[in-house]
Amino acid sequence: MTGVEIDSVAAEGKLVGSDRVLAVLAELAKHPNGIGLEEMARAMLSPKPTVHRALASLRRAGFASQDGYGRYLLGDEFLRLAFAHHEARPDHIRVMAVLKALCDRYGETAHYAVLDGRSIVYRAKLDPSVGAVRLTSVVGGRNPAHCTAIGKLLLAETLRTEQEVRDWVGDRPLATPTERSIGTVEQLHAELVRVRENGYGIEDGETEPGVNCLAVLAYLNSPTVPSGAISISGLAYRTPVQKLVDDLPAIRAITANPAR
Repeated sequence: MTGVEIDSVAAEGKLVGSDRVLAVLAELAKHPNGIGLEEMARAMLSPKPTVHRALASLRRAGFASQDGYGRYLLGDEFLRLAFAHHEARPDHIRVMAVLKALCDRYGETAHYAVLDGRSIVYRAKLDPSVGAVRLTSVVGGRNPAHCTAIGKLLLAETLRTEQEVRDWVGDRPLATPTERSIGTVEQLHAELVRVRENGYGIEDGETEPGVNCLAVLAYLNSPTVPSGAISISGLAYRTPVQKLVDDLPAIRAITANPAR
């Protein structure tokens, strides 16, 4: 069950047993400053004793803890396991050298992300050692796929027709974080056609004003099947998209076949 599915089921009040424990764990992750039992019960639409039992199970495993004010947080053991797993993943190990090369060349932030439903999920991020402007993206964080260079590139691989785009959008409106964001099926289909023709994705202030991005496919686990995409993101006045497009051969050389 994904985090989105857990949130959906929790909202309907249908969680039982282990699903409830997982939902409590997912809710804890939303509160880095901690959350009280009563607040958690309201968020879970569950009685306090039920939520308390789930929290007790998580505390016994080290996956939850309590601060001096009685608020619950993710436990150190959960964080240790999560970070150790992430750092040891083969795709993470392979991609970090690529991200560093891009950071060194352009002095901008580099990302690796994958598609998950209507969002992209950032698997790795690297800021240059000097001169970086901190972007809102975080490892494990999400952005709407149709607003990002990475997302559009990965969507272009699977949504080939306007009807496929329409089915993917469904009856939920497309999010428009900025005035430049794509907001209709027709616009998105036209953009995906352009992405396929160009072989790369671009973003121009569509998730954050003044920030642009160029993305190319990443082949971390196979020389022929993309595992996700790699992007370079920076301030538009400092690194215009056209500068990155003009330097595309160098970007492709850096990102080529890191699975080898």
